[in-house]
Amino acid sequence: MSYLEPRAGQTSGDDTSVPAPRPQHLGDIMPEPEREPEPAKRGPGRRRAGKNGKRDGGRAGRNLPAAIAVGVSLVLLVLASLLIWPPAFPGLIAVAAGAGVWEMTRALKASGAQPPLIPLLGGALLMVGLAWHDGPDSLLVGLAVTVVASLLWRLADGPKAVRRDFTSTLMIAVYVPFLLSFAVLLQLPDADTDGRWRILCTLFAVVLSDTGGYAAGVFLGKHKMAPSISPGKTWEGFAGSICASAIGSALLLYFLLDIPSYWGLLFGAVLSVVAVVGDLAESMLKRDLGLKDMSHLLPGHGGIMDRLDSILFAVPTAYLLFAVIAHQL
Repeated sequence: MSYLEPRAGQTSGDDTSVPAPRPQHLGDIMPEPEREPEPAKRGPGRRRAGKNGKRDGGRAGRNLPAAIAVGVSLVLLVLASLLIWPPAFPGLIAVAAGAGVWEMTRALKASGAQPPLIPLLGGALLMVGLAWHDGPDSLLVGLAVTVVASLLWRLADGPKAVRRDFTSTLMIAVYVPFLLSFAVLLQLPDADTDGRWRILCTLFAVVLSDTGGYAAGVFLGKHKMAPSISPGKTWEGFAGSICASAIGSALLLYFLLDIPSYWGLLFGAVLSVVAVVGDLAESMLKRDLGLKDMSHLLPGHGGIMDRLDSILFAVPTAYLLFAVIAHQL
């Protein structure tokens, strides 16, 4: 019963000897109307939502124009380094390896590890240079020197630091500069002739795998491949990746390197599998570290490692496959 009712404060019956209490304030009898919440102010890094509730700038908050511009620029840069001035390609690989080492070192600090950045950066440059100058044997020497130098660097903080950071240091040294240096080995020994075509065939096989997997996944994808790691991947998309990469590689290897088409089919299929594995491996690493992107070096793309994830496993596999094909032919 409220104070606005005519018999509020009276007893039942006709007795009105007890007067009803009078409200002292208007707010006691009329509650204040509810105020509409003020719109949240736009803070730093927050994008405005469109009318449909989605962020502007493309799918998943990406800046689509920037992503296209950066992607085209990267492709042109690689093509220029291979077709116009081949000696620039190892320098491009060294820059990519250094950026990847920086991203990985920064990301792994979230797990409590402290991998040493400076010796790992120096080791990345050393491995790329040795691969270019002396080949695969020197690349192994460069890896060993990098790991030993990094551990000696951490020894300054005591044996406990060495034990804590050994695994992360070894993983960074192998995962980024060592695997990426095989792109330089693909270019050798004939950097001006078949070497550039071997690299282009490898890169196009990865691109075809990604494109075929995306198209098949969009139109046919129903069965999730690894929902806990990469929810967007499906088995139908995986099949599309293998088919697109195998068919495209058969044509590329035949016309560019005069390699029989059956070898091209095998080359493309194997590279598609390892490219997908590389993509899943990086996705699992980012999920464990609680990251969406490794960094924001490339607008619309994320970090260098977000673009190298498939390539890192593909280039050493391509190097081995080309060696087998050359031996068989």
